[in-house]
Amino acid sequence: MSPVDAVIFDWGGTLTPWHTVDLRDQWSAYTRVYDRDRADELAGLLLTAETEAWQAAREHQRSGTMDELLRGVGIEPAGSQHAAALAAYQEFWIPHTLIDPDVPRLLQELRGRGIKVGVLSNTLWSREYHEEVFRRDGILHLVDGAVYSSEIPYTKPHPEAFRAAMAAVGVADPSRVVFVGDRPYDDVHGAKAVGMRAVLVPHSDIPAEQRGSVEGEPDAVVHRLADLVGVLDGWAADG
Repeated sequence: MSPVDAVIFDWGGTLTPWHTVDLRDQWSAYTRVYDRDRADELAGLLLTAETEAWQAAREHQRSGTMDELLRGVGIEPAGSQHAAALAAYQEFWIPHTLIDPDVPRLLQELRGRGIKVGVLSNTLWSREYHEEVFRRDGILHLVDGAVYSSEIPYTKPHPEAFRAAMAAVGVADPSRVVFVGDRPYDDVHGAKAVGMRAVLVPHSDIPAEQRGSVEGEPDAVVHRLADLVGVLDGWAADG
C-alpha cells in the first residue's frame, strides 16, 4: 500500500463523540434570547429550515450556512440582539462539542510522524466557530488544514469536498490519504469514491433519515481513535 501523507478527520461524531441532541432545543436557546414573545414560533421555523438544509445536503450534496437559515425565517444575523442569541446558542452546544480524549495525543503522534492532519466537516457553522472550539480544546495548532461545507458549495460525499480537503493539507494523491469518520455514506463512501482509504468509527447513533442512499465498505474499523495508529502501522508493514 502507498504510504500515508495525510489523515483527514470528520468532526461531529468523530473528533467529538456523537451526542443525540433535540435540535429544537438548540433553536429555542437562540430564539428565547432573540425574541421571547415569538420564541416557540421561530424555533419551529428554524428547525424546519435546518431539516430541509440537511435533506438538500444528503440528496444533492448542496451546502448551507446558519446565516442562510436565519435569513430564511426573517432574522438578520447582525447586531447586538443576534450576538446575544448566538452566544446562548453556542453555550447550548458546549457540552456536545468537547473533543474525544484520544484526540490530542493522536494528532501529536501523526504530526510527529510527518503525517498532515486535516478536517472535513459537513456543517452549517462558520470556520471561526469551529476554530474557537478547537482552540478551546487545545488542538487548533495540530490541524494543518480544514474545510467546512459552510464555506464551499458542496457537502460530503461530493468528490469536490474531499478534493478541497486534500488541497487544504497540501496532498495531491488520494491513495496517500486516509479519511476517518463515523458515517458510512458521507465519510466512507465519499472518501473511497475519490481513491482514499477510509476508516470507520462506528459509534454514532445516526437516525435513519440521516443515512445516505449507499454505504461504503471501510478499509478498517476502529472503536477508539487511539487505535488508528495501529491501523497505520499495520498498513505500513503490509506495504
